[in-house]
Amino acid sequence: MAESEEVDVLVQRVVKDINNAFKRNPNIDEIGLIPCAEARYNRSPIVLVENKLGVESWCVKFLLPYVHNKLLLYRQRKQWLDRDALVDITCTLLLLNPDFTTAWNVRKELLQCGALSPQRDLYLGKLALTKFPKSPETWIHRRWVLKQVLRECSPPLGADRKEQVGCDLRGVSAERSRLGECLHRVLRDEMSVCASAAGRYPSNYNAWSHRIWVLQYMAQGNVKVLRDELSSMRQWVSMHVSDYSGFHYRQFLLKSLLGELSQSLSSSTQSNTRGPCLGCQHHPAHLHQQVNGEATAAGPCPRSPSPEEQLLVPTVPQLFQQEMELCTDLIQSFPGHEALWCHRRHIFYLWHHWRRDHDHHNDCQSPQQNHTEAGPFCQSRAASPGAVRLDRADSRNGPARESQDAMEVDRVPDSRDTKRLKRCPSGPCPPVHPSEHVFIAGVLDGCRSPEQGRFALAYRKWLDTVIGQ
Repeated sequence: MAESEEVDVLVQRVVKDINNAFKRNPNIDEIGLIPCAEARYNRSPIVLVENKLGVESWCVKFLLPYVHNKLLLYRQRKQWLDRDALVDITCTLLLLNPDFTTAWNVRKELLQCGALSPQRDLYLGKLALTKFPKSPETWIHRRWVLKQVLRECSPPLGADRKEQVGCDLRGVSAERSRLGECLHRVLRDEMSVCASAAGRYPSNYNAWSHRIWVLQYMAQGNVKVLRDELSSMRQWVSMHVSDYSGFHYRQFLLKSLLGELSQSLSSSTQSNTRGPCLGCQHHPAHLHQQVNGEATAAGPCPRSPSPEEQLLVPTVPQLFQQEMELCTDLIQSFPGHEALWCHRRHIFYLWHHWRRDHDHHNDCQSPQQNHTEAGPFCQSRAASPGAVRLDRADSRNGPARESQDAMEVDRVPDSRDTKRLKRCPSGPCPPVHPSEHVFIAGVLDGCRSPEQGRFALAYRKWLDTVIGQ
């Protein structure tokens, strides 16, 4: 009995030391266990060095059962705990075992009643992910908290009505600006948390799924955010060439950009032909992301982008060209990684289907419109054998001429073609079927890795069986 009382006193002191550590340093950014079989000195097992919090491992076998039983007794209504004690116990428990769902549910109740702030709960989850980066319960709870944050950042229901009658325009504008800054800050923090968790645990499915969810739920339709994510992930995948999760995330970004750019193009075409939308003022109040990345509340129908804004938005062939150039550079720099070849296969598959759908869309339009829109696709061919080339998808001549140009991609350019191509603006050269065979041949010629040769042969077989049909 005396020993049990000593353990309770010890554990209560450790819980208090953990909470005091957060009060002394609110910028703690990482937690961890310090291997220690037993207590060597008469001191606290909580170690705080700069922004790192360590817990000596000998006390975990006493600390974890104590806070676990305390919380269960509270949930079974056998023991009463005030709000401050619940916050301290759940914090200690989740730092040691973040997959305990009951503790997260208790914190949900505390957050709903106002005893906790969403930022504090997100901070706790961020710390737990530094030790347990794949904890599914932590990611699930994090999404729930983010939904609460989005509700707080949503504009008031009467904001649009006030704006329509012209009342307090400055106050509404300032409030929307504040809410937009809050959303951008939360979005930036979530991207940082996901990147940190993905770096700590390879192929972290939960972290990448959460990152996709954040973009779909908080930044849907924001071309600038998608473009920035694609650029920032370039360095990450270059340093993790064997982690296919990062390449899968880039594929999601490319698909999202394809959808948004295609939708923007179609909407701008409809607005130019049909005029302004008449019922746009009656849309529900929610956040709309524009091409320039600004998050604003629902209002009038968005205007068509200016020529300067259109230059900032990349074209679809440019996206594919940049992605294939990245993939080519990584395959040549890091031979023998299957994730790189799988990513190249998926990107070429996306390009193949987008080009087919685009050509079909052009065939359905008038010849005059096809003539004006064929400019970006009139690209010059590369002279070197290993360069990436683009077949001239000239929709005016139909599929037969398209296949003929693809087969004659390696021929000597005609002077008449050169004069005709000079009238077209220079642009990207996404991959085509023959140029991919040239790339594969170049890889096989200088191949010294058996895995690299095996992946190249498998990729060529896939091209002939799937794309070549």
